[in-house]
Formats: sequence, structure tokens, C-alpha cells
Amino acid sequence: MKFLSPLLLLLLLAAPALVALYFYVLSRKKKMALRYADIGMVKEALGPGSTVRRHLPAALLLTAIVLMLAAVAKPAAMVTLPSQRAMVILAMDVSGSMRADDVEPNRLVAAQNAAKQFIKEQPSTTQIAVVAFAGAAALVQTPTLNREETIAAIDRFRTFRGTAIGSGILVSLQTIFPDAAFDPRFSESDFGREREGQGKSLDLSQSPVPAFTPVPPGSYQNATIILLTDGRATVGPDPIESARMAADRGVRIYTVGLGAQGGGRWGGMQFDEETLKTIADVTKGKYFSAGSGADLNEVYKSLNTQLVMERQETEISSFFAAAAALLAIAAATMSLLWHSRIL
Repeated sequence: MKFLSPLLLLLLLAAPALVALYFYVLSRKKKMALRYADIGMVKEALGPGSTVRRHLPAALLLTAIVLMLAAVAKPAAMVTLPSQRAMVILAMDVSGSMRADDVEPNRLVAAQNAAKQFIKEQPSTTQIAVVAFAGAAALVQTPTLNREETIAAIDRFRTFRGTAIGSGILVSLQTIFPDAAFDPRFSESDFGREREGQGKSLDLSQSPVPAFTPVPPGSYQNATIILLTDGRATVGPDPIESARMAADRGVRIYTVGLGAQGGGRWGGMQFDEETLKTIADVTKGKYFSAGSGADLNEVYKSLNTQLVMERQETEISSFFAAAAALLAIAAATMSLLWHSRIL
């Protein structure tokens, strides 16, 4: 835990002064009482356990004051909270190697099935978009809360030649920041999109990025990208440079390498584990590998847990204030019951 306004903790210096004042007032009252009462009668009146009863309400009130003063300094801690993420982009490889059957029934079908199950388990308030990439990348489903439309878009996947991982990342970023000046050149593409005008492919070799102020990697909480591939980049922009663009905008990328143990070989194709790890590291995401359909389902379950609940630094002043209020009420109640007065 830390305090966002630590200088205000100086107010806590008032606590020792209050303790000193409390005992000073008690000593004065005791002297006055002894002037007019026999010491034996005073002890008898106080009775056993009276010392605790006498000081407990004051101790509770002092604790309440300390908590309230600490709340003013804005305490913050890392806590696990429901994610406020509004959008998840599924960037999925649809290159020819996804037809390989080392993952039953084949890589593409296993990826489709796992993704569809993941979609069904997302909160109803989370928009999901789908980007498909092979030799180019296309937004095949715009961000939507409609799960049936998203699943239908995944069911329409067809495979194409080439693997443009960097293009998949940049189309995902364009989806998250539609008003950003990426200046991509769009053209119609056919990654399973049936309605005219809905699929946009991106020629990223000529995509200038305007000057802007970078933010800390992983700091953007409204959207994240989950990128799945079974190969390595063969065309398009450098995936790591594309990942750095995502990192500069605070967007996390979770990468998934799909294929048999050791990288998944099929016709000379093997996913580039080092690149996928670097993409995840640069963006403060996480890398996963899956050698079977069951492995892939477990990966998506893990991702679901991380995306639905996340640890973040949160101001907890309200908890301090609530605890202070409860202690103050308890102190007042005890004082009324035991001494017929409020402290």
C-alpha cells in the first residue's frame, strides 16, 4: 500500500497530542473527584473492569480519527477488481498452415472452437471484434456485443497464403482507435466477410504513424488484443515494430502459438516463439503455447480469468473512511451504554 498524497500524513501528528490531552483531562477530573469523595467509595463505585470500560470508547474514537486522517492522504493498494475493459480484439491466423491436422481435427477448427467458447464466457458488457490475417489483415467483425454475429464471423473463416502478423496487430489497433491518424490504405478483402464493405484489408508498408505522446505499456484499460498464430511473419510490417506501436498506446497483446510440441511443424512451417514472446513482453501482455485443442481451451480459460478480473492500483480512501465511521459509532454506543453520555 502507498499514499498518493503522502505529505498529508503529517496530520497524524495530531494523534499523540489528542492522547496527551485525553489523559490530561482525566487527571484533572480525578483530582477534582478526590476532593469530594472518599477514596474507598471511588474504588467501589468504579468496580472491576471499569478501567477498560472507561478507556475503550476513547481508544476506539482515537483509532477512528487516525483512520480518517490517513484517508485524507489517499491510500492506494493493488487490488483484484472486475475488469472495466470494454473491448477484446481476437486477431487470428488464417494462413494455409492452419489446415494442418497435428491439432485435431485441424488447427483452424480447434482455434475456431476455442475462440467461440471464449466469446460465450465474456461479460455481456464487453465488445468483441475479430481480425483475420494471412497475407494481409482484415477486420471481419466490427466490435459488437452480439455474440451470434461474432461467432458467425469466426465460422466463415477461410485460409489464404502468407502470414502478416504485423498487419494483424495494426488492424487491431485501428479498430481500437478508429480516429487515430494511422493513415492506412484500406481495400476490400475476403476473409470470410459476406456483406460488401465490411472487410477492410490493410497495406501497412505505407502506413505513416503521426507524432503523439506515448503512454506506459499496458496502461490502456479499455481494450486488449489476443493474437493467435501457428506460423511466422512472411509478409507485411515487422511484428515487433507493430507491437511497439501497441505498447506506445498502452494496449496489451496476449500471444498464443498454436502447433505441435516444439513449434508445430507442417510443410516447413513453425511458429516463431521468440517473436511471440517479445510481442507479449513489449506490450506487458503474456505469451502462451498450445500443442492440442485441449491446451488451447486451457489457454483461453486462463485468458478469460485474467481479462475478467485484474489487479490494479486503486485508491482505497473510502475503506478507511468507512472503518473510521464504524469505530466512531461503536465508541459512541459503548459510551452511552456504560456512562450514559457520548464520550
